[in-house]
Amino acid sequence: MNLLKAFQNNWRQKVFGKRQQPVLLACSSGRDSMALAHLMMLSKIEFALAHCNFQLRGNESDGDEKFVKSFAATHNIPIFNAHFNTQTISTESKKGIQETARNLRYEWLEMIRKEHGFSFIATAHHANDNVETLLINLFKGTGLAGLHGIKEVNGNIIRPMLFAPRADINDFVSTHQISYREDSSNSSEKYLRNDVRLNIIPSIEKTFPNAVLQMNASIQRFAQAEILYQKSVEKQLSKLLQMRGNDVYIPLLKLLKTEACEAICYELFSKYGFSSAQIPAVLQLAEAESGKWMESDAFRLIKDRAFLIITQKKKEETSFHLIENFSEKIVTSEGSFSFKLEENKEQISEEKNKAYIDVKRLEPPLILRRWRIGDYFYPLGMNMKKKKLAKFFVDQKMPIHEKEKIWVLESNKHIVWVAGLRLDERFKVRDSSINILTISFISDSN
Repeated sequence: MNLLKAFQNNWRQKVFGKRQQPVLLACSSGRDSMALAHLMMLSKIEFALAHCNFQLRGNESDGDEKFVKSFAATHNIPIFNAHFNTQTISTESKKGIQETARNLRYEWLEMIRKEHGFSFIATAHHANDNVETLLINLFKGTGLAGLHGIKEVNGNIIRPMLFAPRADINDFVSTHQISYREDSSNSSEKYLRNDVRLNIIPSIEKTFPNAVLQMNASIQRFAQAEILYQKSVEKQLSKLLQMRGNDVYIPLLKLLKTEACEAICYELFSKYGFSSAQIPAVLQLAEAESGKWMESDAFRLIKDRAFLIITQKKKEETSFHLIENFSEKIVTSEGSFSFKLEENKEQISEEKNKAYIDVKRLEPPLILRRWRIGDYFYPLGMNMKKKKLAKFFVDQKMPIHEKEKIWVLESNKHIVWVAGLRLDERFKVRDSSINILTISFISDSN
């Protein structure tokens, strides 16, 4: 392949230069990014270089930076440079080194692009990178979206060399005697992508010599098929999903009767962090008894009677508020509580999110807290019949994730109000009541 001619044709066909402004090229000093820099120079494309020093390889990282700066100076190309204490940031954020470096790199590149008016950020991904991504996704488990590989255009990021196999890039670098620096970490098999590149793909190519080109052709067809597939999936999901506040309710009968149920389940639940390996467990959950559940990193999937419910996992927060005066406002992850003292009212609202309490029946300490197993109260309107909260919630047909959100108001170890649900009979306003405490609960899901 004449790589230069193919590159120029591809650039024109994809209209990468349609915005007229120069392009920002992410340059590591490696063979691929240096090849792309020369292709852009030979094609008279206006661009600047951007280099990140992640300070992970000591003198080697500093050498890469000097090399790119020297290349930019020799060819009179504008350059931007950044240093990151990647190891420290990775430790503090509790993310892997590679993920941290990737996030730092793209955030910084986008900042430079915006500040200096570049049209696109160009990276030197090529056909072999595309195949590596496909295989990694396939082996880990993926839907059709994981088969489209690396996108040639993704927002403001372009990969103008994605069509080219590594062998053609190597020939171009050799023919044009292009200098570059080899990253020593590229030979380390402890990184998954390196293992795929160094071992799996060469093994495949022994049997299928044109595997990279053929798989890239397949990737393009997968990308086209995905467009049609996603339209069909979205149509099915629109019939299934019911939003109730911030929670997603999925009717079980409809789900289980849906054509290609497992594929629909993957597309639906993967959006909430559930892996392909968990889909059989999701289908088992659909047949389980009410109250059973499973989790992803950020969401919980609950079986509740005729529904599967997707709800966000509760963030850790204080579960105890001491109320020292009635002018404060208490904010929780479920909503806010406000307090107001007033004289006896002729009319008492029946709103569930408001409680009217006879002040003289309150004893300190007054506490707002999460309900606990063993809690009981005397529900208003039940003739002083004692009831455990757990049984009260069952009678209310309350799903498990809703139970977890319940707050109670306590006065000297007696429950006064199950917030948003029911007042205790002992604390209700009577004709003889003089001072009334009105508590309003404004739910975030309203």
